[in-house]
Amino acid sequence: MATPYFSKRNLHFLLYEVFQAEELTQYDYFSAHDRETFNLVLDSATYIADTLMHPYLKEVDRNQPELHHGQVRVHAKIKEYLIAMGEAGLIGAGFSFDRGGQQVPEMVNSLVGFILMAANNGMMYTGLTSGAANLVATFGSPELQQRYVPNLLAGIWQGTMALTEPQAGSSLSDITTSATPLAETEAAMPGAYKIKGQKVFISAGDHDATENIIHLMLARIDGAPKGTKGISLFVVPKYRLNDQGDVVDNDVISTGIYHKLGQKGVPAMHLTMGSADNTIGYLVGEPHQGLAYMFQMMNEARLGVGMTAVAIATAAYYEALHYAKERPQSRRLNEKNLLDAPQTPIINHPDVRRMLLFQKAVTEGALSLLVYAAKLHDLNHVLEGEEKENAFLLLDLLMPIAKSYPSDMGVLSVSQSLQTFGGYGYTEDFPVEQLYRDIRITPIYEGTTGIQAQDLLGRKMTMKGGKAPKLLFAEINKTITEASFHVDLKPYADTLARELNRMQEVVSALMPYAINGDTERYLADATLFLELAGIVVVAWQWLIQAVAAKQALLTQNPQGEDLTFYEGKIHTMKFYFHYEVPKTLGLATRLTDSEVLTIVTENALTL
Repeated sequence: MATPYFSKRNLHFLLYEVFQAEELTQYDYFSAHDRETFNLVLDSATYIADTLMHPYLKEVDRNQPELHHGQVRVHAKIKEYLIAMGEAGLIGAGFSFDRGGQQVPEMVNSLVGFILMAANNGMMYTGLTSGAANLVATFGSPELQQRYVPNLLAGIWQGTMALTEPQAGSSLSDITTSATPLAETEAAMPGAYKIKGQKVFISAGDHDATENIIHLMLARIDGAPKGTKGISLFVVPKYRLNDQGDVVDNDVISTGIYHKLGQKGVPAMHLTMGSADNTIGYLVGEPHQGLAYMFQMMNEARLGVGMTAVAIATAAYYEALHYAKERPQSRRLNEKNLLDAPQTPIINHPDVRRMLLFQKAVTEGALSLLVYAAKLHDLNHVLEGEEKENAFLLLDLLMPIAKSYPSDMGVLSVSQSLQTFGGYGYTEDFPVEQLYRDIRITPIYEGTTGIQAQDLLGRKMTMKGGKAPKLLFAEINKTITEASFHVDLKPYADTLARELNRMQEVVSALMPYAINGDTERYLADATLFLELAGIVVVAWQWLIQAVAAKQALLTQNPQGEDLTFYEGKIHTMKFYFHYEVPKTLGLATRLTDSEVLTIVTENALTL
């Protein structure tokens, strides 16, 4: 029997007992659904994951894409996977009915991604396609929507986001890809432009598992303003229709393929447009608004990266847990002298249990945060007025944490998974060495940890006069109040209250630098602040879960596996508070130490 790679029981706990997903069905937009339809969607994803993805985890990794004579070949199972996802309606499950979707809440849809990526993150194709289709559906003309969205959602075409350029990296204000308007007589569709430039690190940027690749590409229209205000968004297909309705090559050349540390099943491409002066792109929305539009797909991708990271870490945790239960080695620490006694499974060694609890605490805490973020996305969609704004502000504030905490801590978690195996974990005999390679990209994808940190401290903590953090603190205080009613949870509620105060003191200590215009000092240790905020927010998520588990223990009289599950939740919460939360003291000390700021900002030459 294969090792499980996620817990269905935990998904149902988060959806139905912690975050009450069924409450969304009271709104017209989600009224066609109930728990049964939610479970059917998750079951469909699980079937695809079990049959077309997880069995090929190693095979896809060891047979990575190759570029031959301008064509990228990928593993044959990827095409089967894309077709199955399209036929099941899972690529566009979150789309509205009138756009060919099922209006599935993001709370459920995000867990589809979790299941798929836990099974085989080397087949990370459909999230990009869904994001590209949603961008066209939201901002594109009716002609663009009609031409591109249906085939994207069917899995017949692949979507990408084409932002990064060799000279620009994450600094999108420095992109140079150009767009020159075509006369109406030259174009098969309105809004056509000649595109010239290069893009790098384009995931799924070319492959033979679909009939066409549709790039959502940032470029500058000739004469556009400098910086981000001059960036526009274009649909740039690999193949296009000409005036006669024939499919023709669009002069998008696969110049190179990057061979990566991990996630080897997904080609990362270097693309060149306009070598033959024949690349045509189609403007999405208004000129010079491209970056604003692209943030929709980027934010979706950031949450997707967080979910991918926690999925990989979860799969590694279950591998380590299974191994620890089966692998005998040595004797219990109190039985070292009993040499004739049989060896004990390593899960009985305290340090191994510590490593396993760390993995469980990180993965289940991060997953809870991502499901909560998805709920805010759903509420923002159906609420109105101030309630809608509050949901949006909370989601916007939590975005950099929801992307970075699962990614950064996920790397550490998989490292502990590998450590649980000892030397065997470092070999190809077990999948954790691959998962360790795979997860390492997630702190880099869609804005590095440093960029997310600057976003959190530099923008999100101060926007609208600090309204977003006030909303967050109010929500955390609600949980603190709920937990305080339970005698055994109250000490942890009190601890979280103190951590909130500590976080506010750090912000107060840093704010004068921002007020005085010394941005470099203000943000010098933004990454440390992001780490601190992540620990506090995930501690909150664990207290939320502990309250739900405690209520179940008091009202449901659970037995057997259910009893073990709920008690395990409370036990893991306590572990997190005792082992992870104390780290905030050191972070806060460094963040409020003015000499450390001076060392970082003014003494680079000593390096």
